[in-house]
Amino acid sequence: MHINRRKEDLMALSFGLALMNDFPPDVVPADRIGMLREQTHVASESGISSVWVLQHYLGSMPTLQPVPLLAALAEHAGQMQLGTNMFILPLRHPVDVAEDFATLDHLCGGRAIAGFGMGYRENEFASFGIPMDDRVSRYEESIAIIRSLWSGDAISFSGKHFSIADQRISLPPVQGGGPRIWVGAGPHKAGAHRAARLGDAWIVPPHVASDKLAVVLGYYRAERERLGRGPSELVVRRELVLDHDKERARAIGIEARGALTRKYAEYNAPQQGDAYKHLAGDKAAEGVADAAYLFTDPAGAVAALEKLREQGLTYVVLRAQWYGLGQDQVLRTLQLFKDEVLPHFQ
Repeated sequence: MHINRRKEDLMALSFGLALMNDFPPDVVPADRIGMLREQTHVASESGISSVWVLQHYLGSMPTLQPVPLLAALAEHAGQMQLGTNMFILPLRHPVDVAEDFATLDHLCGGRAIAGFGMGYRENEFASFGIPMDDRVSRYEESIAIIRSLWSGDAISFSGKHFSIADQRISLPPVQGGGPRIWVGAGPHKAGAHRAARLGDAWIVPPHVASDKLAVVLGYYRAERERLGRGPSELVVRRELVLDHDKERARAIGIEARGALTRKYAEYNAPQQGDAYKHLAGDKAAEGVADAAYLFTDPAGAVAALEKLREQGLTYVVLRAQWYGLGQDQVLRTLQLFKDEVLPHFQ
């Protein structure tokens, strides 16, 4: 359902920047740390509110793990928040996760956001010795334990996967109650309900087009209301390439994002349903790009983002780099975003 709002009633729209921390196989990530620091600094100077990094294990793309990377970027982030998009929670013990994110919260002065996802690659779960069928129950138990530990009180917990007897965290986070938990879940009713129940916000994946977005946000809002949890940030991810020539922006974005998509599709993501249609081939990926990504000129980006704001979105996490896309193009996109897009939403 599309919600029409008067312009004077619209919420401000905040933005985050998702950095590229998984690289083509021939790249040595140590050689890119300076570029990541530069992007972080530019984002901070541009009025972007947060930076985000992802997580995978054991893939064909060398990947800097998110928590130590965010710690390394904290001094370059100014007042931006630092988030994981997404940390694969079922693969780790919740005590370890609670302590790691509490540490990050101290290193960045209370600006950490814990973006937790469930993961989908079978090779990761098999190598950790964790059945894929246990993803949901491990995820839910972990969030319960992490929130309780972050309270600073002694806790006891007995579940299917984890047991803790009268223990307290060694390092309570700077933020009272701990970092906000933003849930990563598929764009379907079950995912929306899980995010509404467990999270402080839901990060909707980037490939969800406007019409589908309206439907799943309806599920999320209704479940939050049913649970008495009240409103939250409404967050969506979007892929971004800007150029004054919108056809050139589209070509650049489709080539770079398509290379990453093909690499991700080498792994056994479930190919059924809307949640994975962007991995189902070049033509399907182009359709997703045209329907949901922001490969356009600044005016086109303003129009698309304004439509998201009219739907009630309050936060957009933008990714401007994939696979072989160079630093110069990323910085051009960020400059155009700062000069010609962001002023419309401040």
